[in-house]
Amino acid sequence: MATKRIIPDDDFSKIVIGTRINARNISMRIKKDGLYVTVPPFTKTERIMQVIADYRQKLLASFTKVSPKMITDGFSINAPCFKLTVGVGGMKCFSVRREEEGVMKILCPQNVDFSSSQTQKLLNAAIVRAMKKSAEEFLPPLLGFWAEKYGMSYRKVRITGAKSRWGSCTSRGTISLSCYLMLLPVHLMDYVILHELAHTKEMNHGPEFWKLLDSMTEGNSHQLRAQLRKFKTDFL
Repeated sequence: MATKRIIPDDDFSKIVIGTRINARNISMRIKKDGLYVTVPPFTKTERIMQVIADYRQKLLASFTKVSPKMITDGFSINAPCFKLTVGVGGMKCFSVRREEEGVMKILCPQNVDFSSSQTQKLLNAAIVRAMKKSAEEFLPPLLGFWAEKYGMSYRKVRITGAKSRWGSCTSRGTISLSCYLMLLPVHLMDYVILHELAHTKEMNHGPEFWKLLDSMTEGNSHQLRAQLRKFKTDFL
């Protein structure tokens, strides 16, 4: 896009308007962080806003489906291997602590504005930090368990904050695991780890790779892969 304008919006957080030389019509696309509009050159703002108004309700329905759930007092994550709650305390700043039975708790200042985009960014970052800390404690031993069980070796393990992929394995044997694995059911967490361990023997996704992975998943590698692709959570 040649030029870009950003307009704050109560419904979409922001409307990003981009001018494209070869655009013939106004087109709109919903993303998690706002409404993106592509327009032909010299399109008046009044015309753009009128088109948005005409389709606002339909666009809002789509935005609700893709936009992240707002984190407020009482928000919780109750995954099998990671539990977290958000509450309001009496302190002047945000804090994160581990409570009994390993539950992570984020405490917010008494006067916190949960509708603020800055607050949402802080809470999202705090949750990811808590999840990454838990992942660093939980995932390496689990990887070691499965590696020993199937007689496989790897050079080292890294815990990342990647959202776009659950894990990866380099040709040198470095396995990277996303902290977002902590949100998965146990059997899918195991599947991702076994998938990456299989790559220490077979780097591509050819027939030999799937044969190996099947041998470690009781012949269910493709079914588990399909389940992983369908997995949904509010915090991802």
